[in-house]
Amino acid sequence: MSNPVITERPLPVSANTDIHWQESGRACSARWRSERGAAAPRQVVLADDTLTADTAYRLACAGTALLWRGDFQNARQLLQAMARRADQVPKRKRTKVQAPIGAAEAFHQQRLAQSQRARTLGMVLIEFNADYSIALRRAPDVKAACTEAWGEAQANSDTTSGHSVASLRELLGITSAFEWQRVGVEISSLGAAPNNRIHPHYGVFSPVRGEYIQLVATAHLPKPAKGQDSLTAFDIGTGTGVLAAVLARRGVQHIVGTDMDERALTCARANVAQLGLQEQVSVLQADLFPPGRASLVVCNPPWLPARPGSPLERAVYDEGGHMLSGFLAGLSAHLEPKGEGWLILSNLAEHLGLRSREALLALFEQHSLRVISRIDAKPLHPKASDASDPLHQARAQEVTSLWRLAVVTASTL
Repeated sequence: MSNPVITERPLPVSANTDIHWQESGRACSARWRSERGAAAPRQVVLADDTLTADTAYRLACAGTALLWRGDFQNARQLLQAMARRADQVPKRKRTKVQAPIGAAEAFHQQRLAQSQRARTLGMVLIEFNADYSIALRRAPDVKAACTEAWGEAQANSDTTSGHSVASLRELLGITSAFEWQRVGVEISSLGAAPNNRIHPHYGVFSPVRGEYIQLVATAHLPKPAKGQDSLTAFDIGTGTGVLAAVLARRGVQHIVGTDMDERALTCARANVAQLGLQEQVSVLQADLFPPGRASLVVCNPPWLPARPGSPLERAVYDEGGHMLSGFLAGLSAHLEPKGEGWLILSNLAEHLGLRSREALLALFEQHSLRVISRIDAKPLHPKASDASDPLHQARAQEVTSLWRLAVVTASTL
């Protein structure tokens, strides 16, 4: 193929998310996979090593998908070249003086740009055989990584013969996550190596920001409830289970971690088992709170009250602040007398104009909660000091806080 072959007319996106294209004079189809929830592309191009990055970028920007039939490593290089073009500022914008904009507008503009970038770079597609192998030159063995992300391969579709198609960008994310899962993330608060690693699974937020973990590792623990010899804690939205594990290492005898996401539940249980903490930590599927009460209830909700662009973003974005509000609304009903709720929250949303400090304090008051104390930590991640980041001004002022909350009683009024 010296030139891409474009389908003669757009084919409708099927309800069962199949992707369709023409190849060698016949109609082809496969299962469409997209963690972003993107619809299967309507316009499909067969492309190989002869395709230039400029042409590929132009087609992708126009909404045309590139189903790769060349060398796999060349596809990776093509994607990198397209990314460089996507990140270039157009000449007309470089010469035009931009009027200053507020932090909230800068945030929304950046999210829009990120969405457009993801959509464009997601147009380079890879076809998988029924067993998740890839029939391309120099293709890596990704079967284990894909099985971890998508489940066991099933060659039982009459229309697709078990084949599937996903974007190369998504595949690279899957293989990168699989490597993170294999190696793990060292958490100093869990003790000395080698038994101090958390292994994040695909689709589960990795605990790479250490400041919030350190806050939980060092804050003063409340006393057990009256009549109890041991401390019980709930970890709401446990994710990888890292905070539950830290509490267990601190000597909390009984911890219940909850989550609604199946991947997070599997990940947390695997980490608890790998760390040998099954006697102290149990993991339940629950919408926020498990049954009963605890002397300590910890929650690290998504920090930004904005709509997630994909399921993978739900650990960062919480549309309308629903999880935060739900935690605060239910906290008093699940705390033992004199118990504490620990809310771990960044103030980045405040600096972006997405939520005010007054609104947060009003939520505490609305749900009859008082602040015992607040412990702050500055973030150490690279973006906090990256002056080229469009949100640098807000990130430079960011503080992560652990709010120690208690129920307002007659004696504290």
